[in-house]
Amino acid sequence: MARFIDKNDLKSADVTVNGDGSFTVRYACEGVPTQRYDYLIVGAGLFGLTVAQQITERCGKNVLIIDRRSRIGGNAASHFDEETGIEIHEYGAHLFHTNIERVWEYANRFTKFTDYTHRVHATHGGEVYPLPINLGTINQFFHAHYTPAEAKAEIERQAGEYADIEPKNLDEQGKKLIGKPLFDAFIRDYTSKQWQTDATELPADIITRLPVRFNYDNRYFTAAHEGLPKDGYDQWFRNMSASPNIAICLDIDYQDDENPVCAGKTLGLVNTLYTGPIDRLFDYSHGELGWRTVDFDEVRYDEKDHFGCPVMNFSDKDVKYTRGIEFKNFNPERSDVIEKEKTVVWYERSRFAERGDEPYYPINSETNAAILEKYKDDVAGIDRLTVGGRLGDYKYFDMDRTLDAALNAADSIVENLRG
Repeated sequence: MARFIDKNDLKSADVTVNGDGSFTVRYACEGVPTQRYDYLIVGAGLFGLTVAQQITERCGKNVLIIDRRSRIGGNAASHFDEETGIEIHEYGAHLFHTNIERVWEYANRFTKFTDYTHRVHATHGGEVYPLPINLGTINQFFHAHYTPAEAKAEIERQAGEYADIEPKNLDEQGKKLIGKPLFDAFIRDYTSKQWQTDATELPADIITRLPVRFNYDNRYFTAAHEGLPKDGYDQWFRNMSASPNIAICLDIDYQDDENPVCAGKTLGLVNTLYTGPIDRLFDYSHGELGWRTVDFDEVRYDEKDHFGCPVMNFSDKDVKYTRGIEFKNFNPERSDVIEKEKTVVWYERSRFAERGDEPYYPINSETNAAILEKYKDDVAGIDRLTVGGRLGDYKYFDMDRTLDAALNAADSIVENLRG
């Protein structure tokens, strides 16, 4: 099992920084032995846990992981609801899918996966449609019975009406890609709600392609491997961190001076992997990077099933939410152990993040790119520091890409530790 250290025990400890990048923690409380750590990892998300696991397995080194949150797993953290037994994804739906074989093999070392296949539906104009846009969506929307070739020709005809336009905004871009009817129905208002900005005021390059399937395949992902961890995300992450060489301390902030391994006392002196927001590491000295965040409203229904699917998008602008997530439907194989006549739905809405919000999606802009480069220069000037992960790299990663990037980072870190 993962070894957890109480935050108060760490805060009251005496820390000595050794000259080789390691550090020694002498705990004041009885029963907690003095420990020498070879690496400090800031952030107990998937990136940090992967690097920690690799360091301990391949080098036999000791690692201390700290996180200001109260759970491991980062944005993929989950827990089982006490009332219903349903697994709740604490930061919204997280679905594992990959074409990267080494990532699939690595993940399967710590969890087995269900055969879950993700499918999404959307409401528009009082009807429910399958997504991504496919032949079923098209025929239902146009009240037609097009063959694949006929549907393709019709969409090309509709998009062709805008062929000569050089799109100045998302509204024009979407119409040029798939035509006005389908774009207006399923993309325009949904995206406007995500960005809190009308499609006519959003830049065209937010969307560069809108795939349409001219068959009835509504499988959302096309990856070779897909599924959800059989025993839940939290257990997967605990299995990853089960080494006796890994210690984890939660609810403690790397920027808090009362933390004896905080940035002010260890940065540049201790071997450190930082996976938090890169601008926060430097106290926003070059400005704040822009993020979008999401808020959730939870509704509990005394029903066996509310949507009949795990995710329901709300395409119309008169619905303030972008989608609803019904967690029960991610795991139909657990039907015998969860409350049958109750279900939990989270209604999601998107907005621009403010300082203190949970950052979800980076905002790609020239301004943010320039700020990011300045922070990267700062990182390059600090000894013994590696920055990575979604927040550290200021990139949106699917879970498999996070794992892949973490394994690559671990290769470099392990090589350096071996000297």
